[in-house]
Amino acid sequence: MFGTLSTTGIFIIVASILFLASAIKIMNEYERAVVFRLGRIRDVKGPGLIIIIPLIDRVVKIDMRTITMDVPPQDVITKDNVSIKVSAVVYFRVMDANSAVTNVENYLFATSQLAQTTLRSVCGQMELDEILSEREKINMRLQEILDRSTEPWGIKVSLVEVKHIDLPEEMKRSMAKQAEAERERRAKVINAEGEYQAAQKLIEAAQLMETQPMSLQLRYLQTLNQIASENNSTTIFPIPIDLFKPFLKLTDK
Repeated sequence: MFGTLSTTGIFIIVASILFLASAIKIMNEYERAVVFRLGRIRDVKGPGLIIIIPLIDRVVKIDMRTITMDVPPQDVITKDNVSIKVSAVVYFRVMDANSAVTNVENYLFATSQLAQTTLRSVCGQMELDEILSEREKINMRLQEILDRSTEPWGIKVSLVEVKHIDLPEEMKRSMAKQAEAERERRAKVINAEGEYQAAQKLIEAAQLMETQPMSLQLRYLQTLNQIASENNSTTIFPIPIDLFKPFLKLTDK
């Protein structure tokens, strides 16, 4: 008799402990619990300690932190018929736990699929040069579309970034040739501008020497000095008689 009561008591105690353990849930600061009671939403609880009725209530945990989702490389044909692969990354978070559970079957999978199709659609409407040079425009367009589409799911898309654009090998070679040609063109333009400026300076110097003949003679002597310092061999230059006119006038006096 006592043995039977003792066993029954132990069973009741163990059952009570298991009941309380399944009835008490602890939600972290970044978690929310969507509670279903007999299939109907009862409440959204958390963070902290919550109590449910086992076997009657069902809890779905939702992470409210910002989620980083990689969008795998997507095959895209641009507006100018170039085949490329584009990958991206999406940053979003759940703002309404109730909507994230009741309005979509799996909000993570749904957001991933929507991001992939949107990426292909947006890039397919642009030419290759636009995709390469206007990433910020693409990012803003993707973020706007995704945020508007996921709003009924209680999701806020805060940022979308195009991560990588993979070009075909022949396109890479063509762009490398184009870049090299552009660099050569700029070098030629810079060289031509330098020669033009040098020619202008020579013209200005010639005009100045024309008004001051003595400066031409001084320049001549400077050139002789430079040649004498750079060469060891003997060099004979004719000297203009004008250089001696001042000395000849002195002797005549």
